Amino acid sequence: MNTLSLTGDGGMEATILSNLFIDEYMKDANDAQLKVYLYLLRMLQAHAAVTVSDIADQFNHTEKDVMRALRFWEKKRVLSLEYAQDKSLCGVRLLPLPKHCEAAPEPALPPAAVSVISHQTLPSASAFEKPAYTAEDLKAFGRQENAAQLFFVAEQYLGRTLSPADMKSILFFADRLQFSDDLTDYLLQYCVERGKKDFRYIEKVAISWAEAGIRTPAQARQRASRYDKNVYSIMNALGKPNSPAKSELAYINRWVTEYGFELDVILEACGRTVLATDKHRFAYADSILSAWQKAGVHHVSDIDGLDVSHRQANVSKPARTGATAEYNRFMHASYDFDALEKELLK
Repeated sequence: MNTLSLTGDGGMEATILSNLFIDEYMKDANDAQLKVYLYLLRMLQAHAAVTVSDIADQFNHTEKDVMRALRFWEKKRVLSLEYAQDKSLCGVRLLPLPKHCEAAPEPALPPAAVSVISHQTLPSASAFEKPAYTAEDLKAFGRQENAAQLFFVAEQYLGRTLSPADMKSILFFADRLQFSDDLTDYLLQYCVERGKKDFRYIEKVAISWAEAGIRTPAQARQRASRYDKNVYSIMNALGKPNSPAKSELAYINRWVTEYGFELDVILEACGRTVLATDKHRFAYADSILSAWQKAGVHHVSDIDGLDVSHRQANVSKPARTGATAEYNRFMHASYDFDALEKELLK
């Protein structure tokens, strides 16, 4: 393992930590990432040589953990990583800390430095929104030692060669969602085991995990266990005590993942379905939930207002528009549930 050259604004007897780092950067970092950054500061100000192995031994981490921490800080533009011609890490440059609230200028990097994905390319509309990654972004990610392994694992799970769009999805998991390699591995395994190999679906699952604060495969497995319990709650609510068939599970996945409903809203729709029909209950419940989604329902309490509007619409009045009209159109429509079921299974 190469001895790393450390460069930056050092040279003091004491190790000084910026208030800006404490205020804006520390909250986003985990234990390993904080230790690595602080140790780099210490070694820089002591003018001491350091290797990745040294850092790993110092904190009882693996070298992979250390590299992951270094890449985390590189993405935050706290430091830049310099590589030799054989693509091995040879240097770390600590950079002045840009404030998150300001558009910081691009740092002047030495010729050997790896291009860092600019924060200016990342939209701020959502913490978990997928950026429009460029070919250069993907190329920089591909130079990281773990990228090839992630791509290989994904191809094994999916049974096909990855497209550039697929690779950008994996970059998204590592860059924006801050998934570890192990969590990305489990994400792919989880989706493929459920018959889902479309990266649009995989991204939706990944975002839901990130929003729930999932950081480890163990946490993801616990969430999956809760999901399985919800599946059987929904089956029982529809009067079906057996395990779900593939078509039935497709409906449930749609309600949870695509519509984004919590269990109480789904159970409310199931209760109404059981009172309304003995046949095609999944398709009927899907029609209710689809109408609620279009009408902007997020909680059970939102449904009450739609019910009131529906009752009022039965009285002769001018036609309504907007979300209420969507709900009313559903309540008065007749559906070919056989056709709906076939369409979903496609």
